[in-house]
Amino acid sequence: MARVMTQPGPSVDSGDVATSARLSSEELRKIHAYWRACTYLAAGMIYLRSNPLLREPLKPEHIKKRLLGHWGTSPGLSFMYIHLNRLINKYDLDAIFLAGPGHGAPGVLAPTYLEGTYSEVYPTKAEDENGMREFFKEFSFPGGIGSHCTPETPGSIHEGGELGYSISHAFGAAFDNPDLLVTVAVGDGESETGPLATSWHANKFLNPVRDGAVLPILHLNGYKINNPTLLSRIPREELADLFKGYGWTPYFVEGDDPEYMHQKMAATLEDCVLEIRRIQGEARASGTARRAHWPMIVLRSPKGWTGPKDVDGHKVEGFWRAHQVPLASVLENPDHLKQLEAWLRSYRPDELFDEKGRLIAELKALAPKGTRRMSANPRANGGLVRKALRMPDFRDYAVKVDKPGQASAENTRPLGRFLRDIMRENTTNFRVFGPDETTSNKLDAVYEASKKLWLADYLPEDADGGELAPDGRVLEMLSEHTLEGFYEGYLLSGRHGFFSTYEAFAHVIDSMFNQHAKWLTISRELSWRAPVSSLNLLITSTVWRQDHNGFTHQDPGFIDLVLNKSPDVCRVYMPPDANCLLSVANHCLKSTNYVNVIVSDKQKHLQYMTMEQAIEHCTKGLSIWPWASNDQGSEPDVVMASAGDIPTQEALAAVVMLRESFPDLKIRFINVVDLLKLAPSTEHPHGLSDRDFDSLFTVDKPIIFNFHGYPWLIHRLTYRRTNHENLHVRGYKEKGNINTPLDLAIRNQIDRFSLAIDVIDRVPRLKVAGAHVKEKLRNMQIDCQNYAYEYGVDKPEIDQWIWP
Repeated sequence: MARVMTQPGPSVDSGDVATSARLSSEELRKIHAYWRACTYLAAGMIYLRSNPLLREPLKPEHIKKRLLGHWGTSPGLSFMYIHLNRLINKYDLDAIFLAGPGHGAPGVLAPTYLEGTYSEVYPTKAEDENGMREFFKEFSFPGGIGSHCTPETPGSIHEGGELGYSISHAFGAAFDNPDLLVTVAVGDGESETGPLATSWHANKFLNPVRDGAVLPILHLNGYKINNPTLLSRIPREELADLFKGYGWTPYFVEGDDPEYMHQKMAATLEDCVLEIRRIQGEARASGTARRAHWPMIVLRSPKGWTGPKDVDGHKVEGFWRAHQVPLASVLENPDHLKQLEAWLRSYRPDELFDEKGRLIAELKALAPKGTRRMSANPRANGGLVRKALRMPDFRDYAVKVDKPGQASAENTRPLGRFLRDIMRENTTNFRVFGPDETTSNKLDAVYEASKKLWLADYLPEDADGGELAPDGRVLEMLSEHTLEGFYEGYLLSGRHGFFSTYEAFAHVIDSMFNQHAKWLTISRELSWRAPVSSLNLLITSTVWRQDHNGFTHQDPGFIDLVLNKSPDVCRVYMPPDANCLLSVANHCLKSTNYVNVIVSDKQKHLQYMTMEQAIEHCTKGLSIWPWASNDQGSEPDVVMASAGDIPTQEALAAVVMLRESFPDLKIRFINVVDLLKLAPSTEHPHGLSDRDFDSLFTVDKPIIFNFHGYPWLIHRLTYRRTNHENLHVRGYKEKGNINTPLDLAIRNQIDRFSLAIDVIDRVPRLKVAGAHVKEKLRNMQIDCQNYAYEYGVDKPEIDQWIWP
C-alpha cells in the first residue's frame, strides 16, 4: 500500500490522469529493478571508492575520504529518465533529457552508465566491476568529474551549475527540431529563480508545425539545501492555477510508494507524449500554427527517496537533510557505516548485476539502442549535426568610402541587411535574438526575411508595423535571460544565431555568459564533443550614445567580465565603422566554440575604410592608419591609439587640432579592433609578441589610448609591456547623466580637447611651449559645454565634424 503524504490533496485538476495499470506486473518488476540499479549507482558514486558491488562486507577503506555529492534529487531524476526510456522504445521517440536541479548528476549519470554510453565514451569506466569502481571513484573526486551534468556527461547540454536556465535551454533545443522531444526536469528550488519563473512563458514561442516539443517535469521534492521550497508549500489547486495561468496543462504524479508511483508515472507520461503528438499532428495537418496548451508534469516525491528514513533520530528522507550526503560520518561512526551498508544492500545489487559486474541482460534490454539513447542522441552533441551556414558575400553590403572620415552611416544598418540574407539562405538553422530591440538596434532589415515570432493573440493594429508572424524567426522578449537560454540551447543542439542587446543591460546575462564560457572551455578538452557554433553577442546602444537615457544606461563593463574567462574561448571586437563591423560579423558567424563579443554603436558614425581596407585591418586586429599619421620614416613623438567608434572619432579630432597647433609634431595613429591583440602572445592566442608591440607602440614614447570602456582594462592587458609606464588611458569613469554626446565625453575626459591636452602634457618639448595651446583648448572645451547647456545640443562644428 502507498504511504499517504500529507501535502497532496485529492485530485481536482482537469489535467489529472486517472491511475491505470499501464505496466504489466512483469514490466513493473523490471522497471523497478532498473530504477533500483540507478539509485544504487547514485548512492555508490557519493560513497564508494572500492568494493563497488558489496561483494565483501563494507569497511572504512572502501569509503571515500571526502564525501561530496547530492543525493536528494537523484532518485527522482533517474525515475523520470527510465520512464522516458520506456516510451522511447514504445514510440521510437527522438528525445533528450535536461536536468535542472543543481548537483543532480548522480541521477543522470547512473542511467547513462547503465545504457552503455558512458563506457563507450570513457572506456576505463567499462560495464564491469572494475569499470564501476572507476565510475564511482571519479565522481566528485580530484581529477574526476563534478556533481552537475557537466560537459563530460554524455547527452547533456545543460549543466545546472547555476540555477534557472533549464527550460529556456530546452526550448532552444526544440526550435526547428520537429521530431525532438526535450524532457526537462525542473527543480522546485530552481523554480524560485527569476529566470526560471519567466521561462515558463517560453510555451508562447513554440510553433507546433515546425518545432519539437518540451515536456517540463517540475520535481517537487519539497526542500532546498536547508529550507522548504515555495511551490511545495502552496495548495495543489493554487499550484495548478499557476501553471494554467502560464498556459500549460498540468498533470500531477504524487506519492512515495514505488509500485503506485511507477504505474502513475507510466500512465501520466504516456498520456503527455500522446497529447504532444496530437497537438503536433493537428497543427501539421492544417499547416496552421497556433499557441498550444502543452502538457507538463508535477512530480511530487520525497527528498532523498529510498534513502535512510532517519539518522540519529532526525528525519532524513522527505526532509532537507537528504539534500546532500545523508550519512556524513561513516568513517568516524561505526553505526553510520552499518546504516550505510544496510541502505546500499537494500537495493539488492547482487540481483541486478552479474558475476562480472554487468547489468543483467533482462534489464539491459530496457534501455533504448544506439542514438535513441538520450545519452547518445547527436542533438545533445550539437557539433555532430551542425551544418555550416550558407553565407552571402559580406562585401556586397559595404558602405562606400571615398575618403576616410568624410561621410557618416549607421554602423549596424548594413549588418541588418547581411543578417537578413543569411536568414533567407538558412531557413531552418539560423535565428536572431534580442530583447525588444531589433528595430531600435537598426537591424530591422531582418524582418524582410522573417518576422518576429508571435503565437499569442493578434490585434488589428498589429498589421501596421507590428512585424509579427507565427512562423517568425526573430525572437524578442523582455527577458535577456530567457532569450540567452533559447540561444544557448539552439547552439548546443547544432544550430546558429545572433544576439543583440543594449550594452548597459548585457550585464543581465553576466552569469549566463560565464556559465556558457566555462562549458565551452571544458568541451574543447573533450575529443568526443564536436565544435558548436560560436555565441555571437552584439553589444550596441553603447555608453557614448546614452547621453539621452542617462546614467543608468551608461556601463561598458560587460567586456571586463568577458576578459576574465579563458582566452581559448573569448574574443572581443570593437569595429570603428560599418565595413569593419561587417568583416568582423562574417568572421564570427563562421567560427566555432567561441564567445564573440562585438561592441558597435547603432547611431551614425564617421566611416573610415573601404571594404578591402577594413578586411585587412580586421585581419591584423590593429594597425597604423597612415592617413591619420605623419611619422612615416621617423620615430613618432607620441602614439595616439583608439578602440571603439566614438573614442576613435575624438582621437582623430585631437590629432587634427594638435597638427594645426604643432605642425612638426610627429603623431602615429593606431586603431585597435581586436582588443585581445593588446595581450601578450603568451597569454592569448591573438596577442602580439613583445617585439611587434614595441615596434608599433614604441619602447619609450608617450601613448595616449582612447578607449571605449573602463580605462583600467587596457592597463590590465598591457601591464607587462615594455612601455607600459608611458601608457595613458582615457575611458569611461562613471561620469555623466543627461548630457550631449560631447559633454558626456568631456566629463569622462575622452573628448578631443582632453586628449590634445594629454599629449601636450606628455611630450617633453611641449610641456612649456604648449601652455598657450592648452589654455585655448580648455576655453574651447568650456565653450562647448556652455553651448550644450544653453541649446541642448552640441555645436554644429562638433556634431558635423569630419576629417579635413
